[in-house]
Amino acid sequence: MHHWTDSALGHYLLEWEQQRCDEAVADIFGYHSVQLGLPMLQGLRANRMPHRWLALDNCADLEAAPSAAAGSAAPPAGPAQEFSPVPAALVADARALPFSEASLDLVLMPHTLETSPDPHAALREAARVLVPEGRLVVCGLNPASLLGLQRRAERGTAYLPDLSWGIGYWRLRDWLRLLDFEIEAVQFGCYRPATQSAQWLGRWEFMDRVGRRCWPVLGGAYCVVAVKRVQGMRLIESSAWRSRPVPGAVPVAGRVAPHAKNPA
Repeated sequence: MHHWTDSALGHYLLEWEQQRCDEAVADIFGYHSVQLGLPMLQGLRANRMPHRWLALDNCADLEAAPSAAAGSAAPPAGPAQEFSPVPAALVADARALPFSEASLDLVLMPHTLETSPDPHAALREAARVLVPEGRLVVCGLNPASLLGLQRRAERGTAYLPDLSWGIGYWRLRDWLRLLDFEIEAVQFGCYRPATQSAQWLGRWEFMDRVGRRCWPVLGGAYCVVAVKRVQGMRLIESSAWRSRPVPGAVPVAGRVAPHAKNPA
């Protein structure tokens, strides 16, 4: 993916995804979160969890991660502590994460499924490490979009991402349902035609407004937030159980011991 992320189109897509990730993770609470891949996207910077990791595929990406993160989109206005960068911490395959079962509160997968040799296995692994009610955030490119049509028409164009391995939203939704995830929110964006020129890309800005109103599911990218549901589990609100009266003692009917004799 790195061959197109440095282009004007790549910056446009990453900027949109950065905004969506900031919005998605800001109010997700817990203790442990991880972002799988794409270091130029600071997907966890707006999250307040005390333990946040960036996991990359190989050592080369791990060494290049600090410079890549420094060149990502600038943090939006707000308290600095809420938008702190997450340093690269480990090398891991998304299909075999070095975390125990039900140990993470948030997993962020920016284009992780698209670049994985086995995207379904990577999704199953994310489900394994998430706690019940944990959140999964997935960013992906939409093959059913104007960007996807351009890619099929202009094969071999370097500045266009390869969408032949793209995971469409409807396919992803079915996979999530099979793994007992419930989709909490989904957003589509990036409706502009792909072009190498930043100037021309800016002139097509009105397409984003038109696309959101007229063909919302045909955006070039999507961001999905899903929650892991576990059958038989239900969270009890503290106000509900605190207001309930303490049950009194239940009288137990007495019985005659087996060896006791009836009085004469």
